[in-house]
Amino acid sequence: MSSAKAGNGTTGVHGRDGAAPALAGPREWAALAVLVLPVVLISVDSTVLGFAVPELSEQLRPTSGQLLWIVDVYGFVLAGLLVTMGSLGDRIGRRRLLMIGSAAFGAASLLAALSPTAGVLVLARALLGMAGASLMPSTLSLLRNTFLDPRQRLLAIAVWGSGFSGGAALGPILGGWLLEHFSWGSVFLINLPVMALILVLAPLLVRESRNPEPGRLDPLSVVLSMAAMLPAVYGVKKLATEGWDVVAVVSLAVGLALGYAFVVRQRGLDDPLIDVGLFRYRVFGVAVATNLMIVFSLVSSLFFLTQYLQLVLGVSPMRAGFVLVPGLVMSVLASLVAVRLSRRLSLATVIGGALLVTATGFAVLVFAPQGGVVTGVALVAVGFALIATGSGFAETLTNGAIMSASPPQRAGAASAISETAYELGAALGVAVLGSVLTASYRANLDAVEGVPPGAVDAARETLGGAANTAADLGGGAGEALMGAARTAFTDGMHLTSAIAVMIVLYAAAQAWVLLRGRGNPAVDPTPAEDAGDSVEAVSEESSGETGGTKGTGETGGPVGGSGEPGESGEPGESGGFEESATSPGARTAGRDER
Repeated sequence: MSSAKAGNGTTGVHGRDGAAPALAGPREWAALAVLVLPVVLISVDSTVLGFAVPELSEQLRPTSGQLLWIVDVYGFVLAGLLVTMGSLGDRIGRRRLLMIGSAAFGAASLLAALSPTAGVLVLARALLGMAGASLMPSTLSLLRNTFLDPRQRLLAIAVWGSGFSGGAALGPILGGWLLEHFSWGSVFLINLPVMALILVLAPLLVRESRNPEPGRLDPLSVVLSMAAMLPAVYGVKKLATEGWDVVAVVSLAVGLALGYAFVVRQRGLDDPLIDVGLFRYRVFGVAVATNLMIVFSLVSSLFFLTQYLQLVLGVSPMRAGFVLVPGLVMSVLASLVAVRLSRRLSLATVIGGALLVTATGFAVLVFAPQGGVVTGVALVAVGFALIATGSGFAETLTNGAIMSASPPQRAGAASAISETAYELGAALGVAVLGSVLTASYRANLDAVEGVPPGAVDAARETLGGAANTAADLGGGAGEALMGAARTAFTDGMHLTSAIAVMIVLYAAAQAWVLLRGRGNPAVDPTPAEDAGDSVEAVSEESSGETGGTKGTGETGGPVGGSGEPGESGEPGESGGFEESATSPGARTAGRDER
């Protein structure tokens, strides 16, 4: 039998005998609030930056390449280091990594706010990506080891996921207000008090967890994971913006070759950074791929919609933020409703239907006009509401399926894979679709009558650059140049939205075909759990009862259904317990320590 007391942090065992795992108590739910804070902050940071692009372009005058790097270098660095940081958290402690990352994120935010040039801002954003890489896998893996009951875990993941949407909803309003009263650097300074709050509350409410036998960290794998990312992304960006180029092709080929070498090395290691064996489970692989494609499309829409509202329709930053808020609020509600739907409908049905809603939203944006503020704002509000609602449904269940498929002692690595897909999708969305938009904008912005060729060339860099050049020209020439730039940008946005429709429809078809007949793994036991997993975590209260001896069930007998004795947890730093190593017949989840 297992102990499953609710509300006191007592833990339980989940084995072949079907005993229920522990139910989360007040401290666990309070810890969830702390774990959501970094998620909200990073989401606010990404949306606020989009609204700051026009003012950034005016004050720092970046080139089109610099502007893309300012927006997406954060995501590339973060995606390249997520797996490494997830594995590092399994080794040194996930809460400890969360606190280190919070302090570093605050310092990098201060540098970004005070950046005097576009180059310094690119560097600051890269440092933010390094710090952010330690925050995201820490939060999700701590959540995995805090909520052991599958239904409670799915609800916690829904709340965690709604932090992305909630932060994105808060970002436009907060960013609009900041940009109307302060300089663009203020959008980074808002990170500092939130980071301070995490540093104070995390030690009080979040229990530490780690894998006591994580194995050796492979330095070559760390280098390969990062080395594969940057040249591949650089090649894609250069091909999209400048067309066929030998350097771009070579960079892409080098990145893909290093990525292949990384995967091959992981298969041969006893302690890999990425447990590629998890991809043998169809649900896990499909969920990760679906997450990547959803975020790929969603984040790219935020990149071009903020510019469309402000620079094409002439809407103020604050009002532009309010246009997107209904969709972001719908995303929060959808993620919570998804928990209830998961009890009645299959994973394939919910994800497939949700992605059809998202595709419909992108189709609406294809009809956004170059002129007509009322019509343009209405179409953006409706289209983005559909995009965000479908994404909210799908992401909650895919994240739940990913975490349910992973063994508890590999929670950090599994959450890192999930977050890598999320951040890689976000970065590639801006890089690929953003580059397609830029290429289309440049191609469509031809010579303008009465405007010097040099001014047209300057306007082709970015839409914000066109606004600056038009203001410098003034008069009829400036108006003609800005009108042509608005038309070129809107045409590029239509093309980008159409491509996003096709991507999301493919993701919907893939999910429907590959997940049919699989039930709902986000709340049902996965094959890994059915294979004799035992889930056990010991709180400070229960560790006092055992006195640090071997962890067993209430009867003092074997743990799980294999008939083998439960493994013991080693005392943690503060008198709690770490995750225990497991035998082949039983895997042990996060033994928590304060």
